[in-house]
Amino acid sequence: MFSREVLRIDAPQVAASIQAAIREQVLGTLRRRGAVVGMSGGIDSSVVASLCVRALGPDRVFGLLMPERDSSADALRLGRLLAGRLGIRHAVEDVGPALDALGCYARQREAIRSVFPGYGDGWRCKLTLPSLLDGERLNITQLTVEDPEGRQRASRMTAAAYLQLVAATNFKQRVRKMMEYYHADRLGFAVAGTPNRLEYDQGFFVKQGDGAADFKPIARLYKTQVYALAAHLDVPEEIRRRPPTTDTFSLAQTQEEFYFALPYAEMDLCLWAHDHDTPPEDVAAALGLSPAQVERVFRDIEAKRRASRYLHEAPLLASEARGG
Repeated sequence: MFSREVLRIDAPQVAASIQAAIREQVLGTLRRRGAVVGMSGGIDSSVVASLCVRALGPDRVFGLLMPERDSSADALRLGRLLAGRLGIRHAVEDVGPALDALGCYARQREAIRSVFPGYGDGWRCKLTLPSLLDGERLNITQLTVEDPEGRQRASRMTAAAYLQLVAATNFKQRVRKMMEYYHADRLGFAVAGTPNRLEYDQGFFVKQGDGAADFKPIARLYKTQVYALAAHLDVPEEIRRRPPTTDTFSLAQTQEEFYFALPYAEMDLCLWAHDHDTPPEDVAAALGLSPAQVERVFRDIEAKRRASRYLHEAPLLASEARGG
């Protein structure tokens, strides 16, 4: 019988297994001296950093905190808190000037002004999706802006404006990854990826940005299981209580609003149920939803897999030329 217990794990055993894999992959397969971890103050990067420290020792882990203009102050504070708790070397690299030089913020502003011409200094924004539970809906992202007086407005974007805004925003993940590889090359370390199973499966990452890494320790773990590991690893409680956020746009925004359109605990269970051919009626009974709502979630899982297939593709090589 399907229940919320399907995602329960033996946290000590899982942690020990991942730690052994990290040692083998980093020191053996990759022949690197340690690991670089980009630390956002979120649950996933905190668990990855903690696992790397247990696997390799604090002297072989280097933490990177990479704020920019739109970052939450909590991200930097919590990243520092974790680095201190783990006893690892770390650096703060403000990537804002690089993003400004690349035109990230100017290109974002240009896209937003095509919808809200008055958007400028002192304004904030975010992108959101409607909930999957609110009946049949178009899977269309909406732009929300807030003026300096705190008044919010929302509107759909043209396809061109949306694509430009996302493309400009993706500079953030790609510049951060560039900084991670600088320090990895400098130290002879490998770069750790931080996606969990939900993010990895559903394409919630930027290609050659946060999707790039030398090893990904928690990519097979559901977000719910990452939280279970966090408790076992003694990740600071303030980090464990913090709601999952994108920390990408200037307005506060949850991952649910931006991409998944459903709380992570329910998305985890629906993803597991979908992959194990669980009848929607059984899932609905366990989660307090209707079968129709579960079927919508299943369809959305498949749609995101189709849309993000490109993100998972390795570079394609032309077939070898044959002599005549």
